[in-house]
Amino acid sequence: MSGTSAMIRDGARQAMAWLHGWTGLLLGHILFIMCLAGTLSVFRPEISRWMRPEVSGQSDPIRAINAATNWLSANTTGSAGWYLAAPDGRSNVVEATYDSGGAYFSRALDPLSGAPVARDTLGGEFFYRLHFELELPYPWGRLLASLAAMLMLVAIITGIIAHKRFFKDIFTFRPAKGQRSWLDGHNALGVLSLPFHIMITFTGLLTLASLNMPWGMTAGYGENLMALYSDLTPGAVTKAPTGTKAPLAPIGPMLAQAQRHFAGAPVGRVYIFNPGDTGAVVTVYPVETASIGYLPAEISFDGATGTVLKAWTEQRPAIRTYQTIYGLHMAHFAPLLTRWLYFLGGAMLTLAVASGMVLWIVKRRERAPLSIGNRMLERLNVGGLVGVPIGMVAFLVANRLLPLGMTARAEAEVSVALWSAGAALLLGLALTPKLGWPLLLGLLSLLCVLAAFLAPIWASDVMLVTGNAMLMATAVALGLLVWKHIRRRSAPTPVRRRVVPA
Repeated sequence: MSGTSAMIRDGARQAMAWLHGWTGLLLGHILFIMCLAGTLSVFRPEISRWMRPEVSGQSDPIRAINAATNWLSANTTGSAGWYLAAPDGRSNVVEATYDSGGAYFSRALDPLSGAPVARDTLGGEFFYRLHFELELPYPWGRLLASLAAMLMLVAIITGIIAHKRFFKDIFTFRPAKGQRSWLDGHNALGVLSLPFHIMITFTGLLTLASLNMPWGMTAGYGENLMALYSDLTPGAVTKAPTGTKAPLAPIGPMLAQAQRHFAGAPVGRVYIFNPGDTGAVVTVYPVETASIGYLPAEISFDGATGTVLKAWTEQRPAIRTYQTIYGLHMAHFAPLLTRWLYFLGGAMLTLAVASGMVLWIVKRRERAPLSIGNRMLERLNVGGLVGVPIGMVAFLVANRLLPLGMTARAEAEVSVALWSAGAALLLGLALTPKLGWPLLLGLLSLLCVLAAFLAPIWASDVMLVTGNAMLMATAVALGLLVWKHIRRRSAPTPVRRRVVPA
């Protein structure tokens, strides 16, 4: 009986191992992009500061929002809304999305003058959007990201079941053993931060639940999505424009009153609907550092008079549960140490995906000559796993080299990133892996050095110094990897001689 149970158990593990491999393989390169971009997004505001070196220091959020609304009032026409994110300890500009004259803009506004900063760039927002939209049109990018996240969750669960020595694998690594070494590294990366991997994958799926599973919303609200949003954020007020012009009331007193309503928590976001109209509404949200939950409170003012229309602090258990799960993924609440732990967990997940893709090839090469499909996948690994970070670092280099006054400058930076990644992918497909790996890794190392020196490398701003140090550390690590690869390839193969007895 025990023998039968052991056979069933081993058969289940083999089935889970097969499913683990194939689910990881099907969208492995998409998962690699998502994990790497998501890991970098942990420091989205800091990356944005690195990419806007002209703006330094900190600014009071109320003064910054006041300066931004003054500039927008004087420089926009026919706006339906201004959506402003106040500066905080991490960001030092007002991130603004607004429309004017029928065109939509996303700009970083100077916290003192309220005008757009000289260097137009998406900054860290590029990595954040790439993480869940993959630079594809709505909703296709998000749907593909959702599918990849579902496969990731399946791969994690099946990987747990397939493990025979779950805890022992944490402490096992046998270098220079071919397939065994890759498997040890893949297992250790997956097991060491397994709770984080499960949490971040599940909560990521939840953030896109309204797109993946809209049936509950449509059953309860039909096509009236505004009623749904009103129920989720009861303190947000919606009013139609009246067509009668009226200046926006002084925003400073509104923000100060909002801060008192938030029990002293600083202002985080300010949405101004129908600006310049008697039907204007100003809705204020606090920063999300005081609690894990997303959107914990809101307060709305009449934009023309400054009187309070509605205020709300979320206490409903079901909504707070959803907001907490959502907030766990976004990590806006996280202090510096927690953000570094998120970054470390994301980096380990990224490396686990990459090592799994390489392990697929290593296992099959050691058993038999690679098929045509696996040879193509091997080259795709070279171009994809190195090409994606090449595109990301090229994005940073373009930020420093493109002229400040260039039209559509932010879009040009993104184009440089995508074309660089595409060129690296083609180069990886064209070259043999023996040549492609050191060449592309060496190119990535040089790009990291270039980005750091263009920063400039000896800047005084702590954000610039930290970013440059990270780039230089990455360059050194990649350089050592390339040197080790070349040294191993150039080492003479030992010749076995048959010993002839005397």
